[in-house]
Amino acid sequence: MNTLKFLALTTGAVAFLSAGKMSDIRCSSKANDREVVESNIFPEPQITVSKDNKIQVALLLDTSNSMDGLIDQAKSRLWNIVNTLTTLKYNGQAPQVEIALYEYGNDGLQDENYIRQVTPLTQDLDLVSEKLFALRTNGGNEYCGAVIRDAASNLSWDGNEKSMKLIYIAGNEPFDQGKISYKETISGAKKKNIYTNTIFCGSRDEGIQTFWQNGASLGDGKFFNIDSDQKVIYIETPYDVKIAQYNSQLNDTYISYGRRGSEMKMKQTTQDSNAEMQSASNAVERAVSKSKKNAYKNDHWDLVDKVEKDKSYISSIREEELPSELKGKSKAEINKIVAQKSADRDKIQKEIEVLARQRQNYIDSEMKKRGNAEGDDLGKAIEKSIVELAKKNGYSF
Repeated sequence: MNTLKFLALTTGAVAFLSAGKMSDIRCSSKANDREVVESNIFPEPQITVSKDNKIQVALLLDTSNSMDGLIDQAKSRLWNIVNTLTTLKYNGQAPQVEIALYEYGNDGLQDENYIRQVTPLTQDLDLVSEKLFALRTNGGNEYCGAVIRDAASNLSWDGNEKSMKLIYIAGNEPFDQGKISYKETISGAKKKNIYTNTIFCGSRDEGIQTFWQNGASLGDGKFFNIDSDQKVIYIETPYDVKIAQYNSQLNDTYISYGRRGSEMKMKQTTQDSNAEMQSASNAVERAVSKSKKNAYKNDHWDLVDKVEKDKSYISSIREEELPSELKGKSKAEINKIVAQKSADRDKIQKEIEVLARQRQNYIDSEMKKRGNAEGDDLGKAIEKSIVELAKKNGYSF
């Protein structure tokens, strides 16, 4: 019988589908001074990435003075959210995943409603991570109606009716502040098949009284309340070190090209460091995200991803666009190098997938020992709603 399991760094996190009864074999490698037990789990069959269908998520975060804890949770949970989204399938295909980031409620923003689009809807997840880690809190007025209107109107939402479009707004002030009606803006978003989900940072009763629940009801979304000051708890596993090692190997498969290629490749390493700064476990979660072809795409600077998208691209690439290690080589030589890097990447990504699933077995075991104690945070709220809304819209895991 198939068992639905969700890949978690912490309680309640969601990220992968495992199946069946599994026997264990011993592996000679060790991590964290413990012998690693590996299961005879093999990668799932290759999943086709949809060319048309998308899952688009806009995160609208309150960056007023009291929201440092919320931003910290978002940093800790970004890759967990990505991994949740990558488990979804529609008619057997994996939709492309895009994420947008907004901040609101900050006096430092040069906008009459104190809102800012930090990133558009994008698969450039290193950009999302970079901008998220750069957010700073400051006092301000939180106008939920205004930021929802901007996100619903100005982001490039997909017109495909099979695509799933989600807004998540998190904050701690009354939902009805400002001149722009949240009721009208959420109703407008709903007409575009955009679900509005609300996450109140405080008690459930206060969230209901201050209209956060009403906002979610109007948007056909989910209402949650969280403790934004709660620290994310991580469970270390014997597989973390090996996944981190594979992540380093994965980075070696990227070949920068173009005017900003080397800068973008350096950004990739920087965001690895940012994830690790939150915790070693969070860095592992990012490594798992980087193994997902429907989420982590960098064809704007990586030659391997670019050639996968455009098979003939190398025939037209100019010498000045090439990195130093490829300058002076023939097109045939470059094609051969790119093909080898692509094959190496596929192999490493499959290895990460296997280890991630073994890692989940370990986490499940530890969770049982701890009594499956759960804590509410931003990531868990988003994961819960994704599961429910995905099933409602015909998606499977």
